[in-house]
Amino acid sequence: MAKFKTTRRHALTAGVTMMAAGAVARADTTRGESAVAWNDRTISRYQIGEQKGLESLQRVSGPIAPPAAGEVLVAVGAAALNHRDLMIMRDRYGAPKPPTRIPLGDGAGDVVAVGPGVVGFEIGDRVTAPHFTSWIDGDFDPSVFATDLGSSMDGWLTEVARMPAAALVKLPDGVSYAAAAAWGAAGITAWTVLETLGQIKAGDLVLALGTGGVSILALQLAKMNGASFAITSSSDDKLAVARELGADITVNYRSEPAWGDAVRAAAGRGVDIVVETVGMATLSQSLESCAPNARVGLLGALGGRPDGPTELSGLMLKNIVLKGITSGSRRMLADLLRAVDSNAVEPKIDKTFSFDDAPAAYDYLNKGGHVGKVVVTMDPLTA
Repeated sequence: MAKFKTTRRHALTAGVTMMAAGAVARADTTRGESAVAWNDRTISRYQIGEQKGLESLQRVSGPIAPPAAGEVLVAVGAAALNHRDLMIMRDRYGAPKPPTRIPLGDGAGDVVAVGPGVVGFEIGDRVTAPHFTSWIDGDFDPSVFATDLGSSMDGWLTEVARMPAAALVKLPDGVSYAAAAAWGAAGITAWTVLETLGQIKAGDLVLALGTGGVSILALQLAKMNGASFAITSSSDDKLAVARELGADITVNYRSEPAWGDAVRAAAGRGVDIVVETVGMATLSQSLESCAPNARVGLLGALGGRPDGPTELSGLMLKNIVLKGITSGSRRMLADLLRAVDSNAVEPKIDKTFSFDDAPAAYDYLNKGGHVGKVVVTMDPLTA
């Protein structure tokens, strides 16, 4: 696997290298001095504006304050979009956000300044972070929504991002900025369903619905673990792409309305793990597809409300475990990146856009033709 070197961005890090060269060994002094140099810097960033639709996205320029205690500044190399970013722009994701909020919860880049009191990170480190920055390890707690990048905190769609150092994860040598951004929230979510809940093992059969980021990354992670994979879509073209990525069973749910039965028939048995991205509208069929003792991770509501009551008898009759999934922790992200680096797994990136073309990335995701992730990359980095 290719190794990605520590890099500097020409326009944003001019002078930082000289400061680092003259720094002394004490971390608190070094980091305080490097932070001051950012007082007069101007950067370009996007803001979500009035959240009346995708047209509310605004690009602005302005100064960036130096990192405070416990913070770092990261020159962003790549950022990735998720469906929720479309919802935020339409004011359909929790309470309205400040118009100045910087969007996108997934990204990666180079540390270019370090605030007082930070240990373990230095200028030049290649880093990323989970979008719930306060969920470091352990069980989920709803309080993490107060520290959600791109939603309740400024995110990654900026030339330089401000991040809490405690949330940072150093990138393995073989993971690029674009790959780290693409794995991000979708990858952590898939990892949580497959590894934490599903306890995936070779020979398991996994089912995912649709061909968006979570489902496609789940496909890649399942194959990495030696599992078989089934996937549904309304597009035969998208299903063909899924087969190229290793899907063993593909079902078009428009031509096969009883797709849960179709998956069982094709596999000759029930499913062991379900990555349920659609929600209550499809849950009955997901449960129908399951084998005894299956694990179902319920993580989306893309399908809206079901037309009728959801049939849940399979939960008891098959002893199925159904669990709500809300992304994952810093520890899970670190485990995920280490695993994909060791196994040379590259996330499926459908299309990449430049920072200048970020509005087009939103529009492309909104049209729904993608298979996998949509990524925005920044200026080319020096070697």
